[in-house]
Amino acid sequence: MKRVARLERQVETWRSLEQRSADLADLVELADETEGEDHDALERDIEEELGGLEAQFAELEVALTLGGPYDDHSAVLAIHAGAGGTEAQDWVEMLLRMYLRWAERHEYGAQVVSISSGDEAGIKSVSIRVGGEDAYGLLRSERGVHRLVRISPFDASNSRHTSFALVEVMPEAQDDDIEIEIRPEELRVDTYRASGHGGQNVQKNDTAVRLTHLPTGIVVTCQNERSQLRNREAAMQVLRSRLLEIELEKREAELARIKGEHVQPGWGNQIRSYVLHPYRMAKDLRTNVETSDTNAVLDGEIDEFIHAWLREQVGVEEVAG
Repeated sequence: MKRVARLERQVETWRSLEQRSADLADLVELADETEGEDHDALERDIEEELGGLEAQFAELEVALTLGGPYDDHSAVLAIHAGAGGTEAQDWVEMLLRMYLRWAERHEYGAQVVSISSGDEAGIKSVSIRVGGEDAYGLLRSERGVHRLVRISPFDASNSRHTSFALVEVMPEAQDDDIEIEIRPEELRVDTYRASGHGGQNVQKNDTAVRLTHLPTGIVVTCQNERSQLRNREAAMQVLRSRLLEIELEKREAELARIKGEHVQPGWGNQIRSYVLHPYRMAKDLRTNVETSDTNAVLDGEIDEFIHAWLREQVGVEEVAG
């Protein structure tokens, strides 16, 4: 029923676009038959309506690239510090803010599921759930190594540093996806006292949960909820998503090819570079899309990169087909 409702919305949107286009064509014909001030007024109306149609079509063009079986799912996004020490951990925190701001702009619900703080500053690793239609389809373009070049705020000599972080993106497992069976004997559950923010109840009781899936060695933690039960439910959801990703890689060779193999977050593996010194530029090395407005990019304005990658993937799939 969810799929039917989604398809009905798509059909309704295209029919609306078709009707608007026909109305605009009629307006153009009317303008050809008028003169003077009436003609000028119609021209302004035509330009305004055409601009609206082009903007709507551009959005639909992106939507047409989201045809994968899991593209309409919510997403689980994880960021891990790579080479660069404290600098890299601070870079993870910057990327976390970037993706949270992106989610906010798209009116997606974003929730931090687990977080491991850095030794001196920043974050070693963090997982967030981005809830909403097409969240995974859009965010899968972000999978890979992200490189930052800047003057280090942690270096008294004000020298330039390069930091790396690895971004992983998984579709959130749903009930109607590939069946994911987690047997009780395959799961080790550890509880412990949460650290960091969370209130008295979180601090004083063993509310944090760590799940270890013994067959795969996957470890998932959650400590942000006030009850152990809710933390366990959240951790199980992330574990199911990670196991779903494994199944996707096993069953869908083409999807695995597009995703690429696991890479180390270090030199030579980056998909995108963010340079803040000696000049300012954010450049995606896969599509060559670049911008000098790094402040906007780090504030969540990354759609230009996402859309360019999605359009390129459509071209790759057509050639492969």
